[in-house]
Amino acid sequence: MNRRPEDELPERDRSVAQVGPRAVLIGPMAAGKTRVGRSLARMWGVDFLDLDHEIERREGRSIPEIFEAQGESGFRDVEARVLAELLATHDGVLALGGGAPLTPASGDRLLGHTVILLTVDDRTARHRLRGGRGRPMLAGEDPMVAWRRITATRMPAYRELAVHTIDGAGRGPVAVARRIDRTLEGRTHGTRHPRAAHDAATPTDREASS
Repeated sequence: MNRRPEDELPERDRSVAQVGPRAVLIGPMAAGKTRVGRSLARMWGVDFLDLDHEIERREGRSIPEIFEAQGESGFRDVEARVLAELLATHDGVLALGGGAPLTPASGDRLLGHTVILLTVDDRTARHRLRGGRGRPMLAGEDPMVAWRRITATRMPAYRELAVHTIDGAGRGPVAVARRIDRTLEGRTHGTRHPRAAHDAATPTDREASS
């Protein structure tokens, strides 16, 4: 997905979501979407949902178990179905798994929502991945080699969907949540801006990663 000037975007790309989450967090594995999402939801006094956790709750089994039983394509079908429902019914903060925005139908549904891309550097990712345990997409090879490859492949799509990009490298979830809050302050819920605003970390925002 290549970024285009706003005046070249089809009309559906400029639509404004009237219902749905106040913010949707996307980004690579180990970007801290769940922890940041919880902090942001507490800050705003709204509910938080993690898409992967909601899938596990509904299916009664873990993500690795779904992958093993149904393969990646089967998991993506479940993921897309649950995401469609949450985008229509959940009005708090929603965190997505790394691959969720890549399904074409899901990417279309995210247009018009306040989508925040969280990025992370290699050092922070390595610390958080813990050898790739519990992450089926990292199985079968060195976890960091797989993470770099998958992240590089997915990043153009992430950037195309994102309203804002927040650098979470070396910063704790509360600091990142505060940065999101400041970035969105005064914005109309659901407004899609023509280009992502790429925020650089500042010394006052930096916290030890947890």
